[in-house]
Amino acid sequence: MRQPRITSAMAEACRLGLPSLFFVPLLLWLAHPTHGYKPVILVHGLFDSSVNFKCLVEYINKSHPGTNISVLDLFDHRSSLQPLWKQVMGFREAIYPIMQNAGKEGVHLLCYSQGGLICRGLLETIPDHNVDTFISLSSPQMGQYGDTDYLRYLFPTYMKANLYRFCYTQFGQSISICNFWNDPHHHDMYINSSDFLAPINSERPEPNTTDWKKNFLRLRKLVLVGGPNDGVITPWESSHFAFYDENEKVQEMQQQKVYTDDSFGLRTLDKRGAITVYSVPDVTHTMWHSNETVYKECIEKWLT
Repeated sequence: MRQPRITSAMAEACRLGLPSLFFVPLLLWLAHPTHGYKPVILVHGLFDSSVNFKCLVEYINKSHPGTNISVLDLFDHRSSLQPLWKQVMGFREAIYPIMQNAGKEGVHLLCYSQGGLICRGLLETIPDHNVDTFISLSSPQMGQYGDTDYLRYLFPTYMKANLYRFCYTQFGQSISICNFWNDPHHHDMYINSSDFLAPINSERPEPNTTDWKKNFLRLRKLVLVGGPNDGVITPWESSHFAFYDENEKVQEMQQQKVYTDDSFGLRTLDKRGAITVYSVPDVTHTMWHSNETVYKECIEKWLT
């Protein structure tokens, strides 16, 4: 097996703060699970690549030695701006064989930032997925609405108040961040224009709504991780399925219409005690997957 050589190189790179030359293959593993730990699949975020998970892989191997870890080197860097449905289909092609190989024991999904939305799309559209635990790491599950450095980089002539003019167009929806741009002051436009978030939230009628909900509810455990010092996800509570109302006051998950209507199964998961929420202070957005305290307190126990 190549895994020990690869992961030890990655661990050294993590300690030294250096890029890992070995962290290039599409998959680190495609074999039967060992040591009793379920396989773990990692999906990166906007502008990231597999390299960004080198510390996280070290932590997993340290706490759960023998875990088979798959890091998907797809839609890296600027390619992560491609439409989210296209990314879902690409990741599905890579992930599905891993799921099949794991069999009835299942797999864990750990998905960071934009990757958490991609994983939502996977969970809702794969009818026979065997995901045991989905860990959503600082992911804008209810959307994004805020002036951040990412926004200013991508759209230098727009502010949050007028970005809807671009995002809620056919061309705008060809860019990933617009697929989950959720302007609370133009909610109807969001509902009618969003090609990704509104459909997977079942916020408008879709022919696959019933099947998508059924697929999502195959999930055994949903773990939501975020915090007030994130600095990118806005509002940061979106990582917990909370979001702004029309006055930009944050309404908690249980107050969201997608929850009260149980539109895609969120309330059902909650009522069965299958949702765990972590709020961690003093962690900035780019450090969630590299912070060992976050790993030990919010992630480690779920990767068995």
